[in-house]
Amino acid sequence: MMGPYATMILGDYGADVIKVESPEGDVMRHAAPMRHPQMGAMYLQGNRNKRSIVLDLKKAGGRAALLRLAASADVFVHNVRPAAMSRLKLAASDLLAVNPRLVYASLHGFGEQGPYAGRPAYDDLIQGMTALPALTGRITGEPRYSPATMADRIVGLNAAHAILAALFHRNRSGEGQSIEIPMFETMAQFVLGDHMAGRSFEPPIGPPGYSRLLSPDRRPYQTSDGYVCALVYNDKQWTAFFRAIGLENEADRDPRLNSIASRTGNYDFVYGWFSEVMKTRTTAEWMRLFEEADIPHAPLHDLDSLIDDPHLAAVGLLQSIEHPTEGTLRVAGPAATWSRTPPSIRHYPPGLGEHGETILREAGFSDEGIEALVTEGALVNPPKDS
Repeated sequence: MMGPYATMILGDYGADVIKVESPEGDVMRHAAPMRHPQMGAMYLQGNRNKRSIVLDLKKAGGRAALLRLAASADVFVHNVRPAAMSRLKLAASDLLAVNPRLVYASLHGFGEQGPYAGRPAYDDLIQGMTALPALTGRITGEPRYSPATMADRIVGLNAAHAILAALFHRNRSGEGQSIEIPMFETMAQFVLGDHMAGRSFEPPIGPPGYSRLLSPDRRPYQTSDGYVCALVYNDKQWTAFFRAIGLENEADRDPRLNSIASRTGNYDFVYGWFSEVMKTRTTAEWMRLFEEADIPHAPLHDLDSLIDDPHLAAVGLLQSIEHPTEGTLRVAGPAATWSRTPPSIRHYPPGLGEHGETILREAGFSDEGIEALVTEGALVNPPKDS
């Protein structure tokens, strides 16, 4: 999802995104559930505002067509292993020779200067290599992956802003360039920003790991009839909480609760104590108390209640779009609000190869040239009845 997610963001910002697919199509097209073949839900959620062309890049005509598209493009994005792109003669040097103003963005597993260069990489593998399952295991006793394509989407976000920065440089200097956004290094930076801890210093003054995030009782809190999320964080909030539960007198409290220095030095005790207190009242009682005391809190959503959240409804995050084969689709739209150039959903996620001939005509191909590509098998059009 990292390449599709990055380019979806750029599409939301107004880019004309041409999605070049193999004859088999984006693998996420086949991820259930789906109403029709090659239109899986994950694909539909990550490919709006794009046009699709199917080119067999192993054929001479397919490669030539891609180079012709790249000649007038601003950005070329791929999430294929670099060795495969080199075999296809579609490396950065090949495309920049055709278009020196191009921003060539490579999204892959590992930086090309390190010993892991060229290895295959998927979200699960990168999560594992950047200690996320191990950190979960320290708390739960069993290492588990995040139930979201976290690495793919974080790398995709980084790719989107790296591409925009490269375009800013190009617009000032006229120079294109190649940029590499590796999954492992990007996610290592993400994790270690929290967890370098004592190894931030040379020599180390303690082990890695941010103790607050690793406290076993830092979790949604069980109440007498459910769960609630809350974070009593600063001194003002703690004072309000103690007042609300009848512990306003400092002498009545464990001294480990009485100052920010004591609390930050005893996270496991503080979270454990707080967990036990939370079990003494109902979810509704705690939500009301936190609201009155101005203490940060939130309901514990499941997926259905998240989708139906009234705030998301009010701000219009979930948008309905009409698709010619899939009917009405609900998608999570752009989250940011802009005063002058708001992102928008302008086009439904395309069928496989839906726009191939149109894209090639825009690039200057004649009808005869397009037919030659079809005959060669370099261009694959969708079936006539699709």
